[in-house]
Amino acid sequence: MAEFQLDPSLALGSVSLAELSLSSVRLMDDSRFPWLMVIPRRPGAREIFDLLRSDQEQLLKELALAADVVRALGLITGRPVEKLNLGALGNVTPQLHWHVVGRRQDDACWPGPVWGQGTSIPYPPAMLARCVEVGGNGFPDIRAR
Repeated sequence: MAEFQLDPSLALGSVSLAELSLSSVRLMDDSRFPWLMVIPRRPGAREIFDLLRSDQEQLLKELALAADVVRALGLITGRPVEKLNLGALGNVTPQLHWHVVGRRQDDACWPGPVWGQGTSIPYPPAMLARCVEVGGNGFPDIRAR
């Protein structure tokens, strides 16, 4: 079986946050939105249906935890989440990955999608460090061993 390798395009503009039992979690470095990517570490997976049923169930648990972390990131950045968007498009980067994005009616892209809209605004270094700390601590119970 091939070894999992993260598609380099998923690493661009994001920071490693946590390694869970199934997935790698990355924080998008775009202060306009609290935004995580959840990437199952299964070589060749392009669709959720490419995963074993047990992996599909684990992914759902990890997405729920990611949603909690996105809400926490919204609070610490002063932009409480009003609506969660989850998406797994894969049209540009086919490696299976899910976006978990906290949205607000006053965000720059509302009510449209965030992908490819506007210019990313990186977090200031201190806030990025705080987001990594808070976000990483949001996944304590199911980290990979």
